Amino acid sequence: MMKLDSTQALLKEDISSYQEQVSRIHKMIHDKSGAGNDRLGWVDWAENYDKEEFERMIKVAEKLNDKTDCVVVCGIGGSYLGARAAIEMIQGLYPDQAKEVVFIGNTFSSNYISQVLNHIKDKDVVVNVISKSGTTTETALAFRLLKQFMERKYGKEECRERILATTDRSKGTLKELANKEGYETFVIPDDIGGRYSVITPVGLLPMALMGIDIREVMKGLQAAYADLNTDDLSKNDAYQYAVARRILQNQGYNVEMFVTYEPQLQCLGEWFKQLMGESEGKEGKGILPDSATFSTDLHSLGQFIQEGKKVLFETLLAVEKPTLDSVVPTDPDNLDGMNYLAGKNLDWINKMAMKGTLAAHVETGGVPNLQISIPDMSAYSFGYQCYWFFKATAMTCYMLDINPFDQPGVEVYKKNMFKLLGKPE
Repeated sequence: MMKLDSTQALLKEDISSYQEQVSRIHKMIHDKSGAGNDRLGWVDWAENYDKEEFERMIKVAEKLNDKTDCVVVCGIGGSYLGARAAIEMIQGLYPDQAKEVVFIGNTFSSNYISQVLNHIKDKDVVVNVISKSGTTTETALAFRLLKQFMERKYGKEECRERILATTDRSKGTLKELANKEGYETFVIPDDIGGRYSVITPVGLLPMALMGIDIREVMKGLQAAYADLNTDDLSKNDAYQYAVARRILQNQGYNVEMFVTYEPQLQCLGEWFKQLMGESEGKEGKGILPDSATFSTDLHSLGQFIQEGKKVLFETLLAVEKPTLDSVVPTDPDNLDGMNYLAGKNLDWINKMAMKGTLAAHVETGGVPNLQISIPDMSAYSFGYQCYWFFKATAMTCYMLDINPFDQPGVEVYKKNMFKLLGKPE
C-alpha cells in the first residue's frame, strides 16, 4: 500500500545497518514496555477497537444524515487535525455534496469564532464536541458559545440529538455535562493520546457524520497492522523511513519538509507536523517538521530549498492515482502558448512537475528527498497511512531514547496564559 523510496535521500549510511536496534525497539513497541507504554493502545487498536461503539457511530451518522447540512467539529490539536485531514483528503476541498464541515474550538480569534456562528445560523447543524477533559480552553470557550447557539435555535430537547460528545469514558467536565444534558457520548480511549486518536471516535465520528465509509478506514488500518507487524527492515517501509530520518539528522539536516502535490492533502501536512513535532521535540532533540504544497509553494519556498542554507530534507508523499482528472483542451488561437499540452491529463502534468522538481532539488540543489507513495486518497488509504506513520513515529522517537507519547512542553504556555487571564488557582 505505501512504499518508501530512499534512493534519492543522499544517505551516507546503510539503513539495514540499524537492523539490531530496530528489532529491539519493535519488540519494545509490541510488548508495550518502553517509555509512555500507557499510550500504546493504538498498536493493536485494529484488533481491539470497540466494535459495538463503532457500529453505533455509523447508526448515529445515518440517523442524523437527513437533518444535517452542516457538521460543526469543536476541538483542537489531535481532537480536530486528524478528522480534518481525513475529510479533506478523502472528499476533497469542494466535494460534490450539500453537507459541509466547519471546525471551531481551535482558536481564540474573535473574528473566526464570530464568523463561524454567523455562517451556520441558517443551516441544519449537528455539533460534535471533542475533549478528553472538557476544560481545554479554546474548545471549552467555543462550545459554551455553540451550546447557547444550539439551544436558542433548537431548544434543549432537540439538542440532545444534535450535540454529540467525544470524551472520557467516565470522568471529566465534558462527560459530566453530557450526562446532565443527555448528549450521546463516544469514548476517547485512555491509552491513545490525542495525536494518535484519529483512528478512534475522535476522528471516525466526524468522518461518519460527513458520509465517509469508516469501515473502509478500519480495513486500511487493519491491513497496515498486518503488513507492518514485522521487525524485518527489508519488509517494513515505515521503519525504513524512521531510520532514514535519524541518518539524515546525523548528517546535519534538522528540518523535515513534508511535501505533497495535492491541495486536499495540505491539512494532512498539518497533522504530520503535530504528530512529529509533539512526539519528537523534547530534551533538545528532534527534527523540526514543516510542510508545503507544491507546485504552489515552489513559487514562494522553491528558491530557498534550491539554493538556501542546507538545513532541510524533503519527505514527498506522492499519490499514484488522482480522485478526479481532466484533459487540457486545444485552443485554436493558442495565445497562452499552452497547445503543446493539449490532450494531456492534468495529473500527468502534475507528476511531471513533481519529477522535474525532484531532480532539481536533489541533483542540482543537493537536497535529500525521501519519497513515500500511496495508491490513492481513499478512506482505505487514509486508514493505512495513519498506522504507517504511527509505527514510523514510535520507532524514530525511541531511536532518540525519548517518550514519543507525552508533550510536557506545551504546559508552559498554558500556565502563563492562565495567569494573564486571571484563572483561579
